[in-house]
Amino acid sequence: MKNKIIALLKQEVKPALGCTEPIAVALAVARSCELLRNISVKPELINVKVSNNILKNGMGVGIPGTDTVGLHIAAALGCTCGKSKYRLEVLKDVTDESVSKAREMVSKRKVTISLAETSEKLYVYAEVCSSKKQGSHKAITIISGNHDSIVHEELDGKIIKSIENSNSEDPTGNGLEPDFARKITIEQILDFATSTPLEELEFIMESVTLNKALVDDGLRNKYGLQVGRTLLAPINKDVYGDTYLTYAMAYTAAASDARMAGSTLPAMSNSGSGNQGITATVPVIAIAEKLKSNHEDLARALVISHLVAIHIKGHLGRLSALCGCVVASTGSACGIVYLRKGGYEQMCAAIKNMIGNITGMVCDGAKVGCALKVASGVASALQSAVLALDGICISSNDGIIEEDIEKTIANLGKIGSIGMQSTDEMILEIMVCK
Repeated sequence: MKNKIIALLKQEVKPALGCTEPIAVALAVARSCELLRNISVKPELINVKVSNNILKNGMGVGIPGTDTVGLHIAAALGCTCGKSKYRLEVLKDVTDESVSKAREMVSKRKVTISLAETSEKLYVYAEVCSSKKQGSHKAITIISGNHDSIVHEELDGKIIKSIENSNSEDPTGNGLEPDFARKITIEQILDFATSTPLEELEFIMESVTLNKALVDDGLRNKYGLQVGRTLLAPINKDVYGDTYLTYAMAYTAAASDARMAGSTLPAMSNSGSGNQGITATVPVIAIAEKLKSNHEDLARALVISHLVAIHIKGHLGRLSALCGCVVASTGSACGIVYLRKGGYEQMCAAIKNMIGNITGMVCDGAKVGCALKVASGVASALQSAVLALDGICISSNDGIIEEDIEKTIANLGKIGSIGMQSTDEMILEIMVCK
């Protein structure tokens, strides 16, 4: 079990540059372009088809290294500078020159984006063609299931790779069954986080390095709505004060400010989302700094936070109408409980308090305004943790809360993945008709 959980953490907690929906588009395009270049053919035209949720989360979010939003520029950058070997950091070689070339492709209408006819939540089809002068070559790459999961590659009608045709039931090679994240329990997560030797958990501290760099970037520069900078501005000290809550909210929001407005720094993501990775990491770091927690306590708290978020996400699916900060801030609430010397019962109470509070916060696409939701999630996380540590837990008589913590989490999953399906469709309809 220990090795499987470590594999799960390493699979779901990894660096990502930019919002992962447009990055998935850039990755698919980059791979198709590479297939053409492998036969000495220059990519000319890009045709991308995406699922509803990819479109929703890619319409209004900043793309790294640019002052532009949307899937068109992301797809073009996948062609001009993308490297598929970088996976979720596919655009890390972005330069002013590659941005200029990408803008030219978009302005000349060489990039088309449309909805795919698919029921999948996470799906990208990237078809890249050469000019007729070069023989009209065509490469196709399909991403499905995970943001960096390339399941199909095709060149001039010849299938190069197809997971569907593979005999492997575990294409990632990590030995995990598909629903492992959903099947683990909060009790198992806590036992793993507290009993595993520290040296086997040290890798989680990279999330501190990456996400704190984003915090610093967001506080230094005027990204997006500047939520983090505003919370810490001296002029607002009379309103917010110098509290643990203000510190955690501001730091987390600042990282989101930067990431959603085009920062070229990567985030340590969680379950395919940089904002979820930020929200599962930064509040725990902020409280640890205030408490002067030692290195080991912080590492174990981060493991708890990330795993709780991954576990809940296992019930929801990769993309849904439920805002990911609900999931990630629930994880950070548990990490904060651990830092404050709470145990299993207090963590269960914190989770129930969170689910009884901000369930229903909708995802209306990735954008700079996500920093506001992140800040709200952090505020709820601290409130839920403090109440839990004082022995206060929302009653099982309330709404979707049950005595059993796993049933409570499953209820949240049903609300987000099934109950809010029509909400998801309506949000997209409103967004595309603006």
